[in-house]
Formats: sequence, structure tokens, C-alpha cells
Amino acid sequence: MILSNPLLHTLAQSGFPQPMHSATLAHYLVVSAVMFILGLIGFLTRRNLIIMFLCTELMFQAAGIAFVAFGRFHLDFSGQTFVIFVLTVAAAEAAMALALVVLLFRRKETLDASEWKDLRG
Repeated sequence: MILSNPLLHTLAQSGFPQPMHSATLAHYLVVSAVMFILGLIGFLTRRNLIIMFLCTELMFQAAGIAFVAFGRFHLDFSGQTFVIFVLTVAAAEAAMALALVVLLFRRKETLDASEWKDLRG
């Protein structure tokens, strides 16, 4: 015996999703732009290597929000697919960056980026 629950029908998606309204897309893009600008300002103004690293991650996330919003607006999954690849690269970059920060901290006992000017060729 199959029980029919009206709540399940309202929770489930019935059919293809409706296109996103352009005002909603604009809201997502504004949030994405603000996040990206905050990450860029933080990267350019701070000298702590960990803060600089976190600001680059904030910029990655802002780009991801924009990709997902555009993908949803055009009813295409390519934005979400691209974000998965960007997150994979960001995770690998995070592991390498944190290992580099630990190595640099062990050498000079500071995380100030201005202490590492001697690395310039």
C-alpha cells in the first residue's frame, strides 16, 4: 500500500526549475563583487601571510558565488561544475600554502611578508 503525503509533493520539485529573476541575479552578483573587493583590499593591505592567504580564499569563494548564480540564471549546470573544480584547486592550494607558511615561520619566527623581501630575484 502506497501512502500519499501532500507534504512530500510540496517539498519535492515538480518539473524543471523556473528561471531566476534578474533582480535576484543582481543581488548575488553584488554580494560576490563585495566579497571579492574585500578580499582584494585585505590581500593588498595586510602583511600577515595567513591573512593574505584567507583573503585569496575569500576571492575564490566570491568567484564561486558568481559562477553558481550565472549557472542558475541560465538554467545550466556548467557554473556549478566549474565551481567544483575551482574548490578542488583551492583545497590543494590551501594545503600547499599552509605548509609553506609553517616552513617560513620556522625559518624567521614571523609571518610578516615584508621580512621575506630577500626572496625576490
